[in-house]
Amino acid sequence: MNGLIDRDLHYIHKALEKYPEIDRVILYGSRALGNYKMGSDVDLAIVGEMVSRKTMVGVNDDLNEVYPLPYMFDLVHYDQLSNEDLIKHIDKYGEELYRKHDAYV
Repeated sequence: MNGLIDRDLHYIHKALEKYPEIDRVILYGSRALGNYKMGSDVDLAIVGEMVSRKTMVGVNDDLNEVYPLPYMFDLVHYDQLSNEDLIKHIDKYGEELYRKHDAYV
């Protein structure tokens, strides 16, 4: 259980669908592990080879400023991660939160 309610998941999906370069989004951290607390941020790994810095800034703005979501979002671009421990954590414990309909991953 990640503590995200259906209404919030709807807004998250709505924000992500604006960016066709995003193939998948993986929830990781305390919300994926189920040990989050009230006020915990939402850690998301954005997956997509064509994801740019502009995409990351746009998604960050949409999730943290535009949509009425009661969380702070912390985003990383999975394809550009160099921290092996973080990659292993995401791969092992991550929960797929979004997948583009025509993604080939």
